[in-house]
Amino acid sequence: MAGGALKYRHLNRSSAHRQALLRNLVTSLFEHESISTTWPKAKEAQRMAEKLITLGKKNTEASRNRAQRIFYKPLELMPKLFTELRTRYLNRPGGYTRVLRIEPLKEDQAPSAILELVDGPRDMRFAMTAKTLVKERARDDGIRELTARNVAKVTRYREGGLDELEKTVRALESREVDEERRQVGGFKKRVYPVKPQHRAQG
Repeated sequence: MAGGALKYRHLNRSSAHRQALLRNLVTSLFEHESISTTWPKAKEAQRMAEKLITLGKKNTEASRNRAQRIFYKPLELMPKLFTELRTRYLNRPGGYTRVLRIEPLKEDQAPSAILELVDGPRDMRFAMTAKTLVKERARDDGIRELTARNVAKVTRYREGGLDELEKTVRALESREVDEERRQVGGFKKRVYPVKPQHRAQG
């Protein structure tokens, strides 16, 4: 771009259409806490989502008015922003959202991504760290240094993070034990009873 660096992605839309698109994505993000979209849209929506959470942490009349003008569902999401999410991110200095690259979702092979709120019930990095702990605890060489750093990252600002991570790990370990038992035998259910085979009389 001549004249300087690109300040934001236009997304091949007019200003009004682009703003409406981002408002819609951010509304879905705060409603479901995780959404899938294209990589450029996720990065632009991330900027708006971060600003919204900053408004929620300020919790002033002006910040409430600004947030209300962004949400398409203000009656549902304003209480969540200024209570649940404000409490969740009160001690976090920044980085309230995360963008993760995934395989293309559409036939045009456009770069796709997941945009999520961190430290929430659908935090993918938290779930991936728990799964990694299950695998590494089952090995003899123990937990890797990289995994230990990831544990520190995903639990640093999460309230009761270590306890919640340990609870998730135990649930995954129990699920794996159940799966192994089913595979060993005796736990496979038959949909229909086995009919006895009659020998041919000749």
